[in-house]
Amino acid sequence: MGTNADGDADLHEIDRYDRGVGWIAYPNETMERASHAVAVPNDETGAADVWVFDPVDAPGVDDLLDDLGTVAGVVVGLDRHERDAAAIANRHGVPVYLADWMTGIADGLDAQVERFGSRLADTGFETFRIRDSTVPPWQEVGFFDGETLIVPESLGSSSYFRGDRERLGVHPMLRLTPPTAALSGRDPDRVLVGHGVGVHERAAIAVEDALSGSRCKAPGLYAKTLRDALGI
Repeated sequence: MGTNADGDADLHEIDRYDRGVGWIAYPNETMERASHAVAVPNDETGAADVWVFDPVDAPGVDDLLDDLGTVAGVVVGLDRHERDAAAIANRHGVPVYLADWMTGIADGLDAQVERFGSRLADTGFETFRIRDSTVPPWQEVGFFDGETLIVPESLGSSSYFRGDRERLGVHPMLRLTPPTAALSGRDPDRVLVGHGVGVHERAAIAVEDALSGSRCKAPGLYAKTLRDALGI
């Protein structure tokens, strides 16, 4: 089961839309680790292939996935998000998918691994590097199909991501160096994130606001985080 969990897993559904759903497996944890599943029509079978992104396991996850279709793959979008990807992939008899430029993570996955390049198989998702650095160690790939933007880590909606009046915020460690070039100008209908509930209204504006306000709102966010840590 995933790490940083508070208590027992208790699946909380989030981000439901016509082709997908998300969940938070441990609703009481501060990190609010969010998982997502997207259904992609399969013309050959007439059913839907379900692609699962950065999952944290919980009772009821398989039922949630079965309601969408048949699981075709489990995707890891961040080098620290192994989470329960291998366990869920093995249960459904599918590979774990990793970007072809991500290193190291495959060694820790007890599952079949497939690599993808600029597109994620036949899902319709284009993939792009959000961050690839050694200091701090951070390999993150984003996904965009023209409507849905999936950002595993650089953006989030958990309270420790968000500054004043932000619906989305840049990760605290990236506040001074936001990934503007990677994420700006994509005009999504919705944004799904790895920590917290996604944004489904005026999503493109939420992304641009997060990026443009990242630096100037950093001091306030850091001060809020310190107050929360000290309980004041």
